[in-house]
Amino acid sequence: MGPVLVAPDSFKGTFSAVEVAEAIGRGLGAAGLEPDLCPVADGGEGTMETLLASIGGAIVEVDGVLDPLRRPRRAPFALIEDGRRAIVEMAEASGLGLVAEDERDAWAATTYGTGQLIRAAAETNAEEIMVAVGGSATTDGGRGALEAVAELGGTGDARIVVLCDVTTPWERCAEIYGPQKGADPDMVRRLAERLDAYAAELPRDPRGVAMTGAAGGLSGGLWAGLGAALEPGAPYVLDAVRFDERLRGSAGVIAGEGRIDEQSVMGKIVGEIGDRALAAGVPLHAIVGRNSVPQDAAARIALRSVHEATTLEEIEATAAELGRELGRT
Repeated sequence: MGPVLVAPDSFKGTFSAVEVAEAIGRGLGAAGLEPDLCPVADGGEGTMETLLASIGGAIVEVDGVLDPLRRPRRAPFALIEDGRRAIVEMAEASGLGLVAEDERDAWAATTYGTGQLIRAAAETNAEEIMVAVGGSATTDGGRGALEAVAELGGTGDARIVVLCDVTTPWERCAEIYGPQKGADPDMVRRLAERLDAYAAELPRDPRGVAMTGAAGGLSGGLWAGLGAALEPGAPYVLDAVRFDERLRGSAGVIAGEGRIDEQSVMGKIVGEIGDRALAAGVPLHAIVGRNSVPQDAAARIALRSVHEATTLEEIEATAAELGRELGRT
């Protein structure tokens, strides 16, 4: 019997994908099965940690990176594939988690620090810089990031790829994401007006283009100002961790996320895993915090079983039970 591929996303706000994968792995090991730990991400927050855990790499720390309110901090980016690719996670410089709830300022918050990290990555001569853009505190359309990149010397010959976890276009990002960043209705209107005016200044117009509204328009700013490619994060990350290659030799695959619903199997990470598992003829199971996926949606990706677990101990025990079932088949 081959290994069981363990490919959970994070349980957002609770456990990282790496923590969940390790818990599932311990459970499978207790059941006498060999786990192949392959934590995954959708291109949002946690993508850098996930890629490093799955395929290895090196962390590079950068001093003096400005947070969303322009306070200096030390922030990392990563190098993978012997330095050919760099990963910049914008949440490390411009994330909502860096700003206390009573400090949130949707108008003032800047992506300048993300631009500093992009420039630092370019200085390593990486051929490609992946920018994971979830979890932002900002709605500046990437203006700060573009200013930092320009002031510090550009991106050289590096190809910029923005990994997006949403398809929202530029003109809708203020109304959809502004409130969670501290914007009231009047501020949302002002942010939308500012983004609309900024779109007209950029080398190409991001309005109406899918995925340009990710991270308060950072994705659109990088697309317009640096010629960045916009990619759906889930398939890009799966390709980067050699998911298909690892899937082919597996006895089964276990996906996971905090909540599974119909949206999960329609283009998000679990759906992408399900499509690939179905094509490879590998049975798919899921361990999740909460299950509300309709049976017909689960059937579309041949999801054999869904188990709920809300603590790492429960995840481990559930994986052990599932492992014993798999061992009997």
